[in-house]
Amino acid sequence: MSESAAIYVALVHHPVLSRSGDILTSAVTNLDVHDIARSSRTYGVSGYFVVTPIEAQRRIVDRILEHWHEGEGQLRLPERGQALSRVRTVPLVPDAIAAITALHGRKPRIIATSAQAPEGMTRLSFRTLRAELRASKEPVCLVFGTAHGLARSILDSADCVLEPIHGVDGYNHLSVRAAVAIMLDRLCGDSGP
Repeated sequence: MSESAAIYVALVHHPVLSRSGDILTSAVTNLDVHDIARSSRTYGVSGYFVVTPIEAQRRIVDRILEHWHEGEGQLRLPERGQALSRVRTVPLVPDAIAAITALHGRKPRIIATSAQAPEGMTRLSFRTLRAELRASKEPVCLVFGTAHGLARSILDSADCVLEPIHGVDGYNHLSVRAAVAIMLDRLCGDSGP
């Protein structure tokens, strides 16, 4: 996808929803950092933002990154360091948008994701977005939520929402790591939808 749009991923830990629909801040997990970085590298994503307002959580991620960039991890598994070189931590989604804007000289198109279809939101199919990504050089940021999904404020501030992944019999309770990998494959993989 190098001749197409620059694609970024943002994994949001705040504001996200609890099971009961309240706003909360979720904890960063090591698996999400590593696995989404690996998927991002595999599919040519330009950057991956771990979004959390908790400074201690950002420091933990930064220590993980340091291990794989400068520590023993760099020597043991250089390909992991290669994937993790695309990861940055930021406090809030606007910080990720600002970083992408600074790199490209224009604001990225914000594409939110949601396992549920919020009422009244413009839904974009994988097929349509894939075609748009191939035809445009506009930067795009795919925004994923942790816990029970993105808060409505994030969804409302997005340019559109990508269609959900449809499982068998309507079941859709994937880990965010799996959802990111599936969506990137559908949007950037050789086979496509």
